[in-house]
Amino acid sequence: MHNHETLPLLLKQLQLPCIYANWKEVSLQAEDKKWEYPTYLATLASYELNGRQQRRIERHIKESKLPPGKTLDSFDFTNSKSINAAQVTALANNIDWVKKADNLLIFGPSGTGKSHLASAIAYRIIEKGLRALFMPTTLLVQKLQQARRDYKLGDCLNKLALFNLLVLDDIGYVKKDEAETSVLFELIAQRYEYRSLIITSNQSFKEWDQIFPDNIMAVAAIDRLVHHATIINITDESFRQRQSNKL
Repeated sequence: MHNHETLPLLLKQLQLPCIYANWKEVSLQAEDKKWEYPTYLATLASYELNGRQQRRIERHIKESKLPPGKTLDSFDFTNSKSINAAQVTALANNIDWVKKADNLLIFGPSGTGKSHLASAIAYRIIEKGLRALFMPTTLLVQKLQQARRDYKLGDCLNKLALFNLLVLDDIGYVKKDEAETSVLFELIAQRYEYRSLIITSNQSFKEWDQIFPDNIMAVAAIDRLVHHATIINITDESFRQRQSNKL
């Protein structure tokens, strides 16, 4: 029969690191408070469950490629008059829109915090148990083009579909090239009503003919994006411009 001396070995073999780290302390607490056995076991199980959830979040943050430090806590809403802080916070704290495969489109001039906001919302979404991936749109398009050349575009799109939320940063920098925009359109079409997108752009929809060479494709892409979407328009002056004006 096993006893407390063999318990650490058993916990290691069962791969229960949080129970292993806390069982002695919880045992003393159980003795002091005269817990029944189910209460003791439930307490240990909660340690393990919380530990697994935290490790999962850490893995998902690592795989997300989100820029470090771009969180809601570090965003300066006081200097962004056109951004509704309550709206952004609500989007970050409520994952229902991601579960429904809705989109978020953030427009504004360069340097106004679009990428920061997108990253901050994605961080919160990950913390709430979903998966997200942040990619500069030009880099992602290059990967999709290479996948098409290797006859693996379908596999690549399916891997991206594993992420509940995909952040396409700076879509306006995609070249007006049929090869680039066709794979971008396929990505948008595949995720339509299936997975969520956050897209940042310094170009309004009326300028998207500079992204898509085919007007029909541009209209079709916009139609899919806005069908279930929240749109944030930032009209503030660039942070960098404001800093330079103070010099």
